[in-house]
Amino acid sequence: MLLQVKELAIYYGAIHALKGVSFQVQEGEIVTLIGANGAGKSTILRSISGLVRPSSGEILFEEKPINAISPHQIVAMGISHVPEGRKPFANLTVSENIEMGAFVVRDHRQVARSRERVFQRFPRLRERARQLAGTLSGGEQQMLAMGRGLMPQPKLLLLDEPSMGLSPILVREIFQIIEEINRMGTSILLVEQNAYMALSIAHRAYVLETGVIVLEGKSEDLRQDAKVRSAYLGEVVEEEKSPVVSLSGHIPQGNDSQVPFIS
Repeated sequence: MLLQVKELAIYYGAIHALKGVSFQVQEGEIVTLIGANGAGKSTILRSISGLVRPSSGEILFEEKPINAISPHQIVAMGISHVPEGRKPFANLTVSENIEMGAFVVRDHRQVARSRERVFQRFPRLRERARQLAGTLSGGEQQMLAMGRGLMPQPKLLLLDEPSMGLSPILVREIFQIIEEINRMGTSILLVEQNAYMALSIAHRAYVLETGVIVLEGKSEDLRQDAKVRSAYLGEVVEEEKSPVVSLSGHIPQGNDSQVPFIS
């Protein structure tokens, strides 16, 4: 098992953000966490990458506990976190931003090879290599953030809201890139408000509500779940209505459909 999260609990002061969350990511999978704002999705990613310390529970990466080690050690083990909001170093060039993703790599030749792979995957970044990152469009900044996250050649890539603020065309492009990254061998844990797109590419999914996992399963199964369709896919799901039955037990038909008032 690549990643196991067991009974994870996290408090922010008096706020109980995560309440015994357990899930797993197998090698080669795309797993998505969906849920409303404030459900605890980003907190899960921050805890895996070492930015937030759990109050209790356990996080295992390749069977090794990572709860108590530093974020840079977690990166060196093979986990990269692409945070919500992209967060480029605005006053550095695109090329310098990409190289920042390899801060744990000591081999300069490996850094050069990784940078070239990023430029091959994101040719637009090569075109803008000397441009300041703060001048890029939202879609280009998202590509930059993902490219930076790929620099240490992670085994597991944590993606937090990669479609946020992007046009529908760019959203489709970003999700195609996520699938390509996965096909090249990187496992992905995806947090995404666009549940339709997330479920369309993920192998499995977990639904989080106020710090608790309430549903889990294969993505194609959750896409058919009435609650998921209504709450997260924007579909109106009509409940099956029972027939009206009169006091005599007769099921009204046609003009008979009004149950008479019985005094």
